[in-house]
Amino acid sequence: MRTKYIASIMSLPGLPEQEKQRLQRVVERFSFQASEHYLSLVDWNDPDDPIRRLIVPDAGELANWGSLDASREQDHTVIPGLQHKYNSTALLLASSSCGGICRYCFRKRIFLDNRNDHLKDLTGAADYLRRHREISNVLLTGGDPLTLSPSRLEAIIARLMDIDHIRMIRIGTKMLAFDPFRVLNDPSLPELVGQVINQGKQIYIMNHFDHPREISEPSKEAIHRLNRAGAVLLNQTPMIRGINDTPRTMASLFRELAAAGVSPYYVFQCRPALGNKPYSVPVEEGYRVFESAKTMVSGLAKQARFVMSHALGKIEVVGVTDRHTFFKFHRAADDRNSGKFLVRRSNPHAHWFDDYDRTAMPNAPLGRVVGHGKPHPQANLA
Repeated sequence: MRTKYIASIMSLPGLPEQEKQRLQRVVERFSFQASEHYLSLVDWNDPDDPIRRLIVPDAGELANWGSLDASREQDHTVIPGLQHKYNSTALLLASSSCGGICRYCFRKRIFLDNRNDHLKDLTGAADYLRRHREISNVLLTGGDPLTLSPSRLEAIIARLMDIDHIRMIRIGTKMLAFDPFRVLNDPSLPELVGQVINQGKQIYIMNHFDHPREISEPSKEAIHRLNRAGAVLLNQTPMIRGINDTPRTMASLFRELAAAGVSPYYVFQCRPALGNKPYSVPVEEGYRVFESAKTMVSGLAKQARFVMSHALGKIEVVGVTDRHTFFKFHRAADDRNSGKFLVRRSNPHAHWFDDYDRTAMPNAPLGRVVGHGKPHPQANLA
């Protein structure tokens, strides 16, 4: 079976004509695309269906909220499509297309006209990676690397395999949800995984399942084939209003992932990207949902961390009280800050770290971030 794609909202069979007309202004600004497989998962009789909410535009996306580069990825871009933010990790925006466009996408900029954010100079990228021996792992992302032709994906991975100090290759993808037939119809992909492993390196498939209903039977079979080939499968999802923002749904997602052979890895705070206002859950509400969900599952299903991919690094939310919210640098762009704690006054309306006011806690044995390097102007560090 080969999945067809729909790139016009006017072609959605389950959407009333009046709603299509109303949403035209949204898709004129932010692209729409979905696979027929993914649309088959939608309950069109339910206006609040979470799968529908993930893929069908919302008029609230036109609100003047957020920015095109909420995590300031441009600050760490070496050449177009190559980012080096963390010492041991490089990121390649290998593709400018996806199997579908999540409405809360934080990289909407790559789908806009005349953008040049994705990787074009593979030779230049490989030369940079070869010179920087501190880089041990490379994340292929985009867009979605599994939308690339098999030959292009193989060419990129072959370049990485030729660099001795790169030991791990990660592929960030939502194709196992959007179009699992990309895996099921391409035996060369599991073969490629096996070749990488036989040469002494490891491939990680960083999946993007947001709701348990996305884990369809074809998705489970795709997971099985990649697991059998030797890949390690993990999952990361943002917490999104109306999709997975209840403890019961998040716990169900964790359980279904673990049962399918995918380990929960990160739950992200929705980035304040342009158009994302309808989808963002306040930080403290999200933390409570996350912690409540973990009480409902076994240890195998609750290995995830709740983090923000901030300009300064991955900031983990580690605690909330009536008065304070506690953060930790899970990984900082400046390694000297990694592992340090930050304390802020509680703000139930905060959607991002920058929404918090600085606070001091006298005599508290917590590390403080102090003047290492040039701070981001919005950071408001202690």
